[in-house]
Amino acid sequence: MSSWLDYTINGLIVGNVYALVAVGLALIFGVSRLINFAQGSIYLVGAYIGWVAVVQLHTPLPLTIIVVAVAAALVGLIIERFGLRPLQNSVRIAPLLATIGISFVLDQLVMLTFSPNPRALPSQLPDVRFQIGGGTIGPLDLLIAGVGITSALLLFVFLRYSKLGWAVRATAQDRDAAMQMGVDVNRVNQAVFGIAAALGGVSGLLVGMYYNQIDTAMSLQATLKGVVAEVVGGAGNVPGAVIGSLLLGLVESYGVAVFGTSYRNLFAFLLLVVVLVLRPNGLFASARQAPPEPLTGTFIAPSRPVRIPRWALLVAAAAFAILPLFPVSFYVLQTLINAWLLGMLALSLTLVAGTIGQVSLGHAALLAIGAYTSALLSLSFAVPVGLAIIGGGLMSAALGTALISPSFRLRGHYVSIATLAIGEIVSLVILNWESVTRGPIGISGIPPLSLFGYDLVSPSSVYWFSLAVMVVLALLQARLLGSHLGRSFRAIRDDDIAARAYGLSLNRYKSLAFVFGGFAAGVSGGIAAHLYSYINHETFNTQQSILALTVVILGGLGNVVGAIVGSVALVGLPELFRIAAEYRILIYGIVLLLLVRFRPQGLLGTM
Repeated sequence: MSSWLDYTINGLIVGNVYALVAVGLALIFGVSRLINFAQGSIYLVGAYIGWVAVVQLHTPLPLTIIVVAVAAALVGLIIERFGLRPLQNSVRIAPLLATIGISFVLDQLVMLTFSPNPRALPSQLPDVRFQIGGGTIGPLDLLIAGVGITSALLLFVFLRYSKLGWAVRATAQDRDAAMQMGVDVNRVNQAVFGIAAALGGVSGLLVGMYYNQIDTAMSLQATLKGVVAEVVGGAGNVPGAVIGSLLLGLVESYGVAVFGTSYRNLFAFLLLVVVLVLRPNGLFASARQAPPEPLTGTFIAPSRPVRIPRWALLVAAAAFAILPLFPVSFYVLQTLINAWLLGMLALSLTLVAGTIGQVSLGHAALLAIGAYTSALLSLSFAVPVGLAIIGGGLMSAALGTALISPSFRLRGHYVSIATLAIGEIVSLVILNWESVTRGPIGISGIPPLSLFGYDLVSPSSVYWFSLAVMVVLALLQARLLGSHLGRSFRAIRDDDIAARAYGLSLNRYKSLAFVFGGFAAGVSGGIAAHLYSYINHETFNTQQSILALTVVILGGLGNVVGAIVGSVALVGLPELFRIAAEYRILIYGIVLLLLVRFRPQGLLGTM
């Protein structure tokens, strides 16, 4: 009984920390209708500012909290003013993508400044425990609960009794009407981003003290947990975000008690998917609340695609094909092999995101499914590598489509959130299903690439094989997009209501798009598994999903040639210029920001 009380206390304490992130996300969504994926990066910045204050400057705890809150608020104000305000009149997907780019930039700046090594963050509080019934509670637990409750009360007073708070509520209810009544919505946005950032920064500090450790990889999980709590409570609903955070903390804590620590995150994302499927507006949303608006129709920036002559494409293909015949280093060939593998993933994503309008942020899960299927078929069943790779593609197409199908009824940013959650669930299932996937140990000794019984061991043979597979997939996809089926895909992307009125079955066509896209991604994952000879649950992560989305936007959403060009540009150039290799993730984030701001239609335009 005492252990369950401890788990309950732990769940409520952790839920209070999640609430600081989720409330900030809810405020921003209520005013801007935006899921701010940079909130976790501000949480990271707050943790490291707190580390500097505590360890280097030896500031007392009250002053540390104030310093962290003020510094994080300044970061939030800068993000709003220079990262998001210029996109007010852009396509509606642009601010979401911009927050992802900002997150990349902030995370990498912190890592380059402090190194990726974990650091201890002492709590500055006495290390004692107080007995409560059969459980215990410590000073830090009380501090976190006090900060959470105090923040909620101050926010309630601010929104209920201050003029700026009234303006925030008015803007959240009807932005256009608030502007007509003289509300300065830019000032409201600034206030909201400042408050949200301050809460996020303080939560990073408290989590660092709670676990006595911080590291540069903690931002993504903070963002995901905040998004889960916000969506469970109801997007834009501040009280709902608090309740959703406490519920999430309890679900995680009880899940750990029953199944173990490795299942903590799995329950969080399962809870999110269940809520999205059964009650997309959240558990505590008003029954009169309108459903989220679609991103279709305004998803793609209007443009005229760049038409590349067929002879130019043939010349480029021939040049890449004969490249290994010249004295080229292994490093260059390996870099281009990685570009071809990413190109296959980009082809998959440009089909589902650019052609049918389903913004997937968990696309790396398809890579993982294909990789594990191919590896297990070749190792456990002695299936020839070529057939195993095709089997990986088929499994990724079938299983990936089945997993993602519940999100077909969702609209707006919820589609992106659902795909992100499903991607995390796949990774966590791989981690915990040890009897099949070998869990955290991963799969080693995967047979090398082979074709018709001949092992492809030389860099040149692997290069030609991966290039040929990518070209075949690109030609098949170009053929598909030029058909009646491709035109139906684009009709759904541009206006799903009009497409449904003309008799198109939305779920059927979305399923077909994910089947074709899942096959390409699964083949890429299968080739990667046999190329690397070792894979585990971290081989294909969310960062790869975001990288693929950046590639697709760089080349032009829905543009087959653009997906390949974007892959070569974003993978090849930072690697070929070795001085920039350490900064490649930072480069990806900056490129994404610049594209969203100045060229949302991509280099070659949208199709």
